[in-house]
Amino acid sequence: MKHFLRMLIQVCVYFYCKCLWRCMKFVVRKLTGRCELQRICYNNKPGAGRTMKIESSLRDSKSKLLQTSVSVHPDAIEKTVDDIMELKKINPDINPQLGISLQACLLQIVGYRNLIAEVEKLRREPYDSDNPQHEEMLLKLWKSLKPDTPLEARISKQWCEIGFQGDDPKTDFRGMGLLGLYNLEYFAEWDVVTAQQVLSDSLHPKYRYSFAIVGINITDLAYNLLISGALKTHFYNVAPEAPTLSHFQQTFCYLMHEFHKFWIEEDPMDIMEFNRVREKFRKRILKQLQNPDMALCPHFAASEGLINM
Repeated sequence: MKHFLRMLIQVCVYFYCKCLWRCMKFVVRKLTGRCELQRICYNNKPGAGRTMKIESSLRDSKSKLLQTSVSVHPDAIEKTVDDIMELKKINPDINPQLGISLQACLLQIVGYRNLIAEVEKLRREPYDSDNPQHEEMLLKLWKSLKPDTPLEARISKQWCEIGFQGDDPKTDFRGMGLLGLYNLEYFAEWDVVTAQQVLSDSLHPKYRYSFAIVGINITDLAYNLLISGALKTHFYNVAPEAPTLSHFQQTFCYLMHEFHKFWIEEDPMDIMEFNRVREKFRKRILKQLQNPDMALCPHFAASEGLINM
């Protein structure tokens, strides 16, 4: 009986989605004189709320043109918008703002998909100690974080001073590949004051953790938020056009700084509580991102939490 009821509910839901919903859209269009895309653009302010509704409408459309519009090449977006306007029989001279709004939404939607591909490529690329560019980036990380302390040798226990596990950091990048190094180096250069303060705080006896290892772990958090689509809320609110790798790296910096403050607020017994604190932090960020108006601030001031300790 339960199995029959479950099947009946699924059939009803399918019927609603495929038939009744389309009928409702048809009726509303006749009553308002506007298609769904017009209603979304005119009734929602620019940002995640509008873009995510446009994305859903295009993806769920029965039209192949609309379905594929969310994955076109960026250079084809302008023509795609023209094709959509023609398909929907919308006069661009009478509705000029619609074309502009649609183009902005598609730039964000397509840009997000391309950003995932770019981030994934970096994650899959392993650190190569024979690659001069990789080595240069790693050494720049040291110089940014420890400008007054020369690195005595490429293979050195000194790497532990900035939170790597052993004498050769390349082994710590296995999980996140070059993405982990890119993020750490960006943080150390983009906001050197904050990065150096967070590193200093991480060495405090009461709140000690491995700065670089935690940075790689927070990279994993940022990566999964991106892949799952949770970061759409943030990027669609802060990037007026296509979100870029810089937007992702700034988001990492924000998450790194916020986790650092959260770690101190949680007052853990020791590093063994890291997974518990990280999971609690992840849930808090996810909850914030459920707000369509949410924009994780990429600009922040240096922590003052432990300066006087």
